[in-house]
Amino acid sequence: MGDALVALLLLAIVVGGMAARPLYPHLPTWSIMSLAAFVAIVLGPVSIDDVPHVVNFEVLFFLVGMFSIVALAEKSGLLEALAYAFISPFKTRRSIYVASSLLFGLTAAFAVNDTVALMGPPIAAAIARASGIRPRDMFLLLAFSLTVGSVMTPIGNPQNMLIAVESGMKAPFLAFLGALAIPTLINLVAVPLLLFKVLGIEDGPVRYVATPWDYIRDKRDAALAAVGLASAVAAMVANDLAALSGAPHIHEIGLIPFVVAAALYFLAREPREVLARVDWGTILFFATMFITMDAIWRGGVLQPLVSALLPAYHGTPTDLLSITILSIALSQVLSNVPFTSLFATYLHHLGAVDPKAWLTLAMAATVAGNLTLLGAASNIIILEVLETRYGATITFAQFLKYGAMVTALNLAIYLPFLLFL
Repeated sequence: MGDALVALLLLAIVVGGMAARPLYPHLPTWSIMSLAAFVAIVLGPVSIDDVPHVVNFEVLFFLVGMFSIVALAEKSGLLEALAYAFISPFKTRRSIYVASSLLFGLTAAFAVNDTVALMGPPIAAAIARASGIRPRDMFLLLAFSLTVGSVMTPIGNPQNMLIAVESGMKAPFLAFLGALAIPTLINLVAVPLLLFKVLGIEDGPVRYVATPWDYIRDKRDAALAAVGLASAVAAMVANDLAALSGAPHIHEIGLIPFVVAAALYFLAREPREVLARVDWGTILFFATMFITMDAIWRGGVLQPLVSALLPAYHGTPTDLLSITILSIALSQVLSNVPFTSLFATYLHHLGAVDPKAWLTLAMAATVAGNLTLLGAASNIIILEVLETRYGATITFAQFLKYGAMVTALNLAIYLPFLLFL
């Protein structure tokens, strides 16, 4: 079978599987991608011998490390305690809603958005109960704010880590924060204010019945998790500073969280439970995604559409707008991480070394997750938890209704910073 036909078949499997998934909720997203990877290897153009060269192991080790550190923080109760410590000073529903957005967003920025999607629902539900806000309204805020918050660091989401690796940025952590931190913080305040109005949430006073530190279940593991997370972030920032100054530094920055987690596996009270809490489905999703997306790219079926909107890259505002449009549109078809994997290859083909191109890709491909449920894996994770644990749901149409407004607001804030500042 020709490479182009295989690529079309793979697109049909991935897109069709994602679209049909609401009808088969028992079917995980990683199983759809693993089927596509199997077809890509059996029918070509990727051979078994190609797999070690196609799979980005730095990204996989990064995910294992970050998931492990955050798993220990969740297991010990540290995350819940920090959440309530952050929220407790606020005494009205509107202020709690804005504070919750900052909480979810800033947590996602330093603990990976898919991890926050897994651990955030219990926190969101508890805040909703305490404040008298409907669970659906709090879960919508969780989905939108963790997506926005994850934009501003290379460890906020997997596609950003992929961009940090593929772009060749000397100091990705500082580059992301320098360009994207301010508009992200503005968005994290603007989004809840918009939702508070359009969702019709009534303001009012709120009283709390528990203290934040009541939620700590294991003080020793909580301290280890805090030190581990702080160490991983500090090491990556220090590494960026070393790179900028020309001092010796680590080139494979994604391995830093894994090295930190390696120590925690020995020091944690129950290391087997920590490892069991790692989202191995997401790890498998990425491993098989690299194979599938490489096969689709080799088939050449997406290049005509992409090259029509972005035939060359000269660093103009028009080029950045083209990257934004392609990211928003194609992320709805492929989801943002597979799209980023494909588009990074195209930017290399264009010879785009301008950090602004890669930062625009990071912003747009991530914000695309706020438009529809299919735009980001974190949306599906939150939806599954909402349905299985809390007996509520958010339909595709509901998410799109509010997501279109949120995405438009996001772009209106981000684009001026990237285009003109």
